[in-house]
Amino acid sequence: MRFLVIVKASPESEAAGFQPGAEELAEMTKFNERLVAEGRMELAEGLTSSADGSRVLFEGDAEPKVIDGPFAETKELIAGFWVLRGESLGEIVELMKQVPNLGPGEGVLEIRPIGE
Repeated sequence: MRFLVIVKASPESEAAGFQPGAEELAEMTKFNERLVAEGRMELAEGLTSSADGSRVLFEGDAEPKVIDGPFAETKELIAGFWVLRGESLGEIVELMKQVPNLGPGEGVLEIRPIGE
């Protein structure tokens, strides 16, 4: 099975120019290399701030509306993601409990099976 692991944004991850430190990057790189070596990782990416993005809003039969970022509700935003392989949701939950750091602020991961 494949799973999407969503890294929720924080006010810090949305801040313009935020970059993790060398130590945090090294720890996350080591963790990601382990996922690759175990054959679990299909894809992992960090996203830029919502200030760089847009939303397309569909409302009934009206023409779709484009809304440019940044977006106010940080708790609804995504800072990055993994696409991982595993046998069960529980297995991926246990694996993600080992993530070394998610940067400053509160870290939240959402894990969802990918419909196949």
